[in-house]
Amino acid sequence: MPATRLQDLDEASMKPTEKAELLGLSFDTVTMETAVARCLELCRAPRASHMIITANASHLCMMRRDPELARACRAGHLVVADGMSVVWALRVSGQPAPERVAGVDLMARLLAVAGEHQLRVYFLGARREVVAALVERSRAQHPGLEIAGFRDGYFGPEAHQAIVEEIWASGAHMLFVGMPTPFKETWCQRHRHRLDIPVIMGVGGSFDVLAGFIKRAPRWVQSLGLEWFLAPPDGAAQAVEALPLATNSEFIWLAGREIIARRLGRLPAAHSHK
Repeated sequence: MPATRLQDLDEASMKPTEKAELLGLSFDTVTMETAVARCLELCRAPRASHMIITANASHLCMMRRDPELARACRAGHLVVADGMSVVWALRVSGQPAPERVAGVDLMARLLAVAGEHQLRVYFLGARREVVAALVERSRAQHPGLEIAGFRDGYFGPEAHQAIVEEIWASGAHMLFVGMPTPFKETWCQRHRHRLDIPVIMGVGGSFDVLAGFIKRAPRWVQSLGLEWFLAPPDGAAQAVEALPLATNSEFIWLAGREIIARRLGRLPAAHSHK
């Protein structure tokens, strides 16, 4: 991957951001380049915690039944559309949606930028062998990258406090949490202020992909939004938009109602968050 010029990132981070809303979640209508620039800007600013939310159709459906997940997603400093179904729905409703910003791709870009700028990253999640392989591959691909720490995702509630303290003490600029939804969003939101990490990002099964344990679909399949169809039927599938048929049907129904309402110039119907 070619080096990203600091000037290019600065120019991208200064571009004004439009907002778009779908099913109760406000999205930042940014490109991948702008998302990367914003994250780098957060790492260079006075230290404070910020959550990056990469939301797909599954998130939007789950938010209706999980108030804590809904609060966590809405608390995101930067919320991007991770899923072509979300991008299409926003566009059809007449709202801006420049492109899909997939979590696995954003993580890969951020690791590259972190290597270029000697930033520190912490990996939390996945199986021990997966996260260890991710560390080794990241070091090899990005020589300037500093690994602040890592640990697998198999721990109970009694270990939460110690893990938070360990991550805080690491001085990481970026924290990647490779665990399922809704745990990764709600855990990060619950501990974000004590973590004190500039960029906190839940990435689902992206560890498996970037460590080489899971192979993604071809680019043309990704561009058509069909990656969910070929995704493996396990937890690692969360690296892509792997949605069960019931979720797809629910999203189509809910998004369809909102699209029609917006096209008719009416406010979207109130969303249920039980």
